[in-house]
Amino acid sequence: MAVIMDGKSLAAKIKAQIRKQVDSLAIKPGLAVIIVGEDPASKIYVKGKINDCKECGIAGFEFVLPHTTPQSEILNLISQLNERDDVHGIICQLPLPRGIDQKSVMQAISPAKDVDSFHYENLGKTVSGNYGFLPCTPAGVMELLNHYGVEIGGKHAVVVNRSLIVGKPLAMMLLNANATVTICHSQTKNIPHMVSQADIVVTAVGRQNFITSDMVKPGAVVVDVSIIRREDGKLCGDVDFGPVSEIASHITPVPGSVGPMTRAMLMKNTLLSANGGLVG
Repeated sequence: MAVIMDGKSLAAKIKAQIRKQVDSLAIKPGLAVIIVGEDPASKIYVKGKINDCKECGIAGFEFVLPHTTPQSEILNLISQLNERDDVHGIICQLPLPRGIDQKSVMQAISPAKDVDSFHYENLGKTVSGNYGFLPCTPAGVMELLNHYGVEIGGKHAVVVNRSLIVGKPLAMMLLNANATVTICHSQTKNIPHMVSQADIVVTAVGRQNFITSDMVKPGAVVVDVSIIRREDGKLCGDVDFGPVSEIASHITPVPGSVGPMTRAMLMKNTLLSANGGLVG
């Protein structure tokens, strides 16, 4: 039976450490969260982030804009937040409404306050290994692997996702940790064969039971980034958890692992920004 990598408890420990460091600072870190529109899932995510701010002693500034807000107004708000001394981190909750150029919005956030690490400058640092702010979900995955003593160097990691939010930066971080990395995506032929060769599998496809036990090598480490709401209202991920947990050496549950770690890394990046790039 696989070791369950409990991101919820690890995230709680990280946030407690962040709170101690925040309390010792002469300034109060501030995180601005912009949400545009009425997407129910986005509202839940933003509420969680604001609650995390309170837990960590970080000032959370929430900006709720209607879905009809023109792009110019969003960019103007970001420009103002870039200049505010009490704001050390800025995020814009995705997805944005149709008609808004997501790329332009993300690139308008100052790299020094881009605590989601979506700006090209910060992504470039991730590729080079010259880390500043790390993308939150990939950073959360790496924290989990390191916490549970998963050996990365010399291992074959297969990442089933190629997005700029998860797949590409995580592949670079695994590569910088001396793994051999394969990225699979919608055009990859024979994904089950690719996954079956992996020592470490990370999946973020958004399809229930996409990763099944016959695809997983015995002893592999399996990380499920996806979160899917089933017809019965319960949450699950890409991995057929029960059968795969009988084969894997380590596995993440959904919910309760990568999601909490992602939010903890956002708090860590905000502290990093407020503390001039130093986190104890």
